[in-house]
Amino acid sequence: MSTASQSLKKIKGGVCAPQGFRASGIHAGIKKRKKDVALIYSDTPACAAGVFTQSLTVAACVTLDQEQLRRSNTARVIFINSGNANACTGKRGMKDALQTVKTTALALDIPESEVLVASTGVIGQFMPMDNVKLGIFATAKSLSRKGGTDAAEAICTTDTFQKEYAVEIMLEGKPVRIGGIAKGSGMIAPNMATMLAFVTTDANIPHTLLKKTLTRVTGVSFNRITVDGDTSTNDMALILANGNAGTAALRENSGDYKIFHAALEHVFVVLSKLIVKDGEGATKFVEVTVKGAGSRQHAETACRTVCTSSLVKTAIHGEDANWGRILAAIGRSGIPFDPAKTEIHFGKLRILGKRYDISFSEEKAKKILQKKEIVITIDLHAGKHAATFWTCDLSREYVSINANYRS
Repeated sequence: MSTASQSLKKIKGGVCAPQGFRASGIHAGIKKRKKDVALIYSDTPACAAGVFTQSLTVAACVTLDQEQLRRSNTARVIFINSGNANACTGKRGMKDALQTVKTTALALDIPESEVLVASTGVIGQFMPMDNVKLGIFATAKSLSRKGGTDAAEAICTTDTFQKEYAVEIMLEGKPVRIGGIAKGSGMIAPNMATMLAFVTTDANIPHTLLKKTLTRVTGVSFNRITVDGDTSTNDMALILANGNAGTAALRENSGDYKIFHAALEHVFVVLSKLIVKDGEGATKFVEVTVKGAGSRQHAETACRTVCTSSLVKTAIHGEDANWGRILAAIGRSGIPFDPAKTEIHFGKLRILGKRYDISFSEEKAKKILQKKEIVITIDLHAGKHAATFWTCDLSREYVSINANYRS
């Protein structure tokens, strides 16, 4: 076990676990009954960084936050609403996003430059700003060290459970904490970031290094999950680091930085897996590894193609050991490989051997596919590179949820 793994301890509190952070989540009337607005607040200015959707159809909050982070490396608060994406709403949508920033700054008596905003929900509808404003003042008044779970619940849309996680590591003999919440269930595909995630830490880390680290860990976590292959208009992952743990600034390549990096990656991966496990209509969680690829890019491309294949995902839902769909998906991925050299395993059971050897037990394969969590390993025998993605099955329930999303 690595030093980083040995020093990592799971703790409670989510985004409120690190020192100097408070949060809240309430119902403001954007949705009919459920909590729909949340605040995450740092008692002191925090180093801030974000990664955002690569879609060209973006919500006002994405454009606004990108501009905020270009102008300033610090922030203190993230205001999030669910139930309305404020996407494809034109000039009025941007005006509403700016008003959200102004109102949040007023409610907390902080500069507007220290406010980030996020939205999730139905596209193409104007924000009910009276509800939003009331929600901002209400969440500001109810900020609490115990409010992480309320915030995690308030950012959900079709999610069936709130997603939060926190860990503690030791740096310089002092506890340093990382906490996060995330939302995502549908419209999930690995193309940064295909969901919303908000992470806090009391580590002391320079902005340039924080931004670089965020990009790195996103690449092996949120960029490696898929539920349905769709990328949202509002995807983002934001991180605030306020340095309240009292340690020296982290330096890249130092031992303490390696511990921090490993812990942050762990938090991101856990939140990523929770999103997939809560995939709309999902009944199975699937981990797919492609190894023996000629390059890392080839491994990632093949893995992504398999995980986003509707035919593969429906076969998994039907508990059908249809290895042909997996091989066909890799074939259309565009990477160079020899199908006759490829091997596929479900768990420890070899389903496809070299030269198209399919001498496996259908009964044993069925038992593996009946499990709630399934591991699929694909060996291309074309090199030394590997990649792992996480996906779920595609069920009738997914169609039902999304056919009636606006109702």
